[in-house]
Amino acid sequence: MFGVQSFMVDGRLAVAAGRDGDLLVRTDPADHDDLLRRGAVPAQMGGDRPMGRGWLTVPSLTIGDDAGLAFWVQVGIDSRRQA
Repeated sequence: MFGVQSFMVDGRLAVAAGRDGDLLVRTDPADHDDLLRRGAVPAQMGGDRPMGRGWLTVPSLTIGDDAGLAFWVQVGIDSRRQA
């Protein structure tokens, strides 16, 4: 993927940091709605094609600080249990 720095855990993408500061996060699809309420938005792959319930974009303003970043990175790490 161009324009992002990706981080893998157990051979699966956990999170990817975009140039604009947004974060693409792999999630447990069962947590999708709860994570949307925390400020994430459905991830899109080019245009308006949704990536599905296992992926969210977290806008940089939603991340806020180191604690916010740690939360979202942990969501991505925990998603590996949903293989």
